[in-house]
Amino acid sequence: MAVLQIEHRVREFESWKAAFDGDPVGREQGGVRSYRILRAAEDPNLVLIELEFDGAGEAEAFRERLQAMWSRVVAEGLIEAPTARIAEEVERRQV
Repeated sequence: MAVLQIEHRVREFESWKAAFDGDPVGREQGGVRSYRILRAAEDPNLVLIELEFDGAGEAEAFRERLQAMWSRVVAEGLIEAPTARIAEEVERRQV
């Protein structure tokens, strides 16, 4: 399993969340199996997202789609300094 980890600051969380829920890049069609949204405890406008994919190839293709969209939303001031990295899951355990 591959995870696309995304981090960026948002101007206003509720507006960002509504846009995220609108799914402008097509998560399901892009191979996303599940996702998690987190907010930094010290800064609720710092958003962290984890998107899970079957493999790294799907995650990389989706990252490219996101980067195309980010150029527009950064210019509009909706998000700041987006970063994305792909990580391979090594182990998962619930305790």
